[in-house]
Amino acid sequence: MLVRYLFIFFISMLPLIELRGTVPYAVALDLPFWPAYVTAVLGNMAPVPFIYLFAGKVLEWGKDMKLMGVFFRYCIKKGNAAGEKLKEMAGTKGIFWGLLLFVAIPLPGTGAWTGTLAASVLNMDFKSSVLAVMIGVVFAGVFMAACSFGVFGIIF
Repeated sequence: MLVRYLFIFFISMLPLIELRGTVPYAVALDLPFWPAYVTAVLGNMAPVPFIYLFAGKVLEWGKDMKLMGVFFRYCIKKGNAAGEKLKEMAGTKGIFWGLLLFVAIPLPGTGAWTGTLAASVLNMDFKSSVLAVMIGVVFAGVFMAACSFGVFGIIF
């Protein structure tokens, strides 16, 4: 059982899967919901401080490399685009709420990784950006859980 929870934790750390893929997977494994949900949220949040503190520096350092430079430039472009989208959506004063909503929307490319990268590009303070990302991750997890359990099947 512990191996399944560790698997959930590490899957939710992956940039493209994150919590959006982990919660339905945990439901499919028939794991008890609350422990699996908390594990997925913690796993999704684990890389956030490192992304905030180091991702921008690493991407700038590696953007001129031959092989990996293409990927690094793509990540910089994606982070800048997300930052601009947040500025448009929320303005300069509502950037916290814009980041929270950006991360809470369970679509590809709007998760904790991209949101944190955008926050670091926008020079948001560490505490506000981590708090906004965490609340967004929690909301995205609730939405994905509702989808996984078929709650929206009644509506749609």
